[in-house]
Amino acid sequence: MGGNIKGRRAPNALAAIIRRPALRSLAGGRRGAFTALTLASYPAVLAAAVWPLPATFAVLVPLSYAAEAALPGRAAGALSRAHLGATVRFLSRETAAVVLLARLAPGRPLWFAALAAGLFLFHGLRAVQTWLAEHVDRRHNLMPVVTRNIDLPALRIPPAPPRALLAWRGARLLYLDALAVLPAAATAPMGLGWTGVAGAVAALVLEVTAVVALLAHARRARHLGDRRRVLSAVDDWVAAYRPEVVMYFSGPVTAVYQATMWLGTLERITPRTLVVLRDRSLATALGTTTLPVVCIPSSVDLMNFRALDGVRVALFPANVGNNIHMLRVPGVRSVFIGHGDSDKEASFNPYTKVYDEVWVAGPAGRDRYLRAQVGVRDEAVEEVGRPQLAGVLRTSPYAEGLAPHRTVLYAPTWEGWSDDLFHSSLVAMGPAIVRALLGRRVRVIYKPHPLTGHRSPAARAAHRKILALLHESTGMPHVAVTGREPSLYECFNEADVLVSDISSVVSDFVASGKPYIVANVAGLPEDRFRERYPAAGAAYLLGPDLAELPDILRRLGVPGEDDMAAARRALRAYLLGADHPDPLARFEEAVRRAAARAETRARSLGLEALAPSARD
Repeated sequence: MGGNIKGRRAPNALAAIIRRPALRSLAGGRRGAFTALTLASYPAVLAAAVWPLPATFAVLVPLSYAAEAALPGRAAGALSRAHLGATVRFLSRETAAVVLLARLAPGRPLWFAALAAGLFLFHGLRAVQTWLAEHVDRRHNLMPVVTRNIDLPALRIPPAPPRALLAWRGARLLYLDALAVLPAAATAPMGLGWTGVAGAVAALVLEVTAVVALLAHARRARHLGDRRRVLSAVDDWVAAYRPEVVMYFSGPVTAVYQATMWLGTLERITPRTLVVLRDRSLATALGTTTLPVVCIPSSVDLMNFRALDGVRVALFPANVGNNIHMLRVPGVRSVFIGHGDSDKEASFNPYTKVYDEVWVAGPAGRDRYLRAQVGVRDEAVEEVGRPQLAGVLRTSPYAEGLAPHRTVLYAPTWEGWSDDLFHSSLVAMGPAIVRALLGRRVRVIYKPHPLTGHRSPAARAAHRKILALLHESTGMPHVAVTGREPSLYECFNEADVLVSDISSVVSDFVASGKPYIVANVAGLPEDRFRERYPAAGAAYLLGPDLAELPDILRRLGVPGEDDMAAARRALRAYLLGADHPDPLARFEEAVRRAAARAETRARSLGLEALAPSARD
């Protein structure tokens, strides 16, 4: 970089380089310090080799490796964009080692020539190993179809190589040169140049071993690259399974909970169900299930997947653009099941009118679409209950005398796609809510929405502040649930009171019959808030200043002072539907009715050959 800076122009040129986007992240702070240390170590090592100063070289080389290992990822990326990538940096240190040996033994070129040749071969083998690792990885992880719970003996899918064998490739392999450079640095003052050569040979042996192992794996997995053969094998298995129902899902990994919440329900219904995913990362992120799962990333492959011809009902948990590829399949009844009923705009999205049917939990869902007037026909709406809530209890450990303190669950929704909806309390009220709860004799469970902080830095900051508050609090076993386990419904069963926002969390918690508090983030008048958000009809409302919280918690701790108990009982049926018949039975019956309608329509269109019975 400094070679192009001459004379009086140097300061301005350096400033111009730092201003470039590629290097802007290098200026200042801890990242800048590590970057400066890394950059400085290489010319220092080369200078010690040229001088020569073998003792200084022996000290600087380990320091340069340490600086390289500690270099932050963003800084390393910026250096690569400035054409100072890891390979260039490691090659400069290797060159310094060769130069040092040449300077210390000018009449004996054998050792430094052997070291140079060994390092040259090392980089060649590193390139071969990296290519093979990527090739094998693609064969296993970029198959045209990814499956779970599907046995394909005809395809003979070999076991994947050890993860370490695939992960150690590219820049990570550069550190193997330490086997040659460190011994050369350590023994250079004693004139023992052969130790560096021995280290280079050891690195080459490791490289050759890895290459041979990868070649064997590549040979066993070569047929996985036969796209037609793989698709045909999966197609045949699914055709033999004869799925009647498909749950179809696409989206980022962070949204996979939207599909996972339906797995338990679909496992318990009688019609044979297949899960179809569209994004490769979802195949491993999807929750545990016994259902067969196929992930078909390519729209062309999906539209040519013959085994779906017999499907009569497609269930959609989310509104995404990729849904079009399933919606276009003739003879299939499309049903939007969503991922929870709530009063948020997502629960009456105009996109929903593309489906043949829209299933909601109770009358509240139907009324929501009627009020919104987004084009969803009333006759397309069907009330099927919420079968996922069967395990939600109407009691708690504290109520059963099994816990010494009441538990308050704070489960805010995420920030959404814009800042003007006032649905989430997290940024405006979250840390204050948790701080106020920690000041009471209650146990706090904090379970944020899986997408919290996905868009808003302010939401991420508020989330981190809450985690810090819980971590610093003593005397009570407070819990922050930031992973998949325990589930939201398990948290419901621990809680005596819920504090939440306008979201499906509130609607689902009503199944417990326990009191809940809803944050009125915008400070709307109480009657207007309840009118706008019917799910808050039986809630205690909490304004932005939290003034109501002490009195609410006091009243809920006194028998007979829970003024909202009767309202919650009435609201339960409105939000979630009747308890009888069982919601799971209602859901399965709705599936059967949708399949019958699809069958009738298929016959009217002359699509009888596509029916499942045609495969018997």
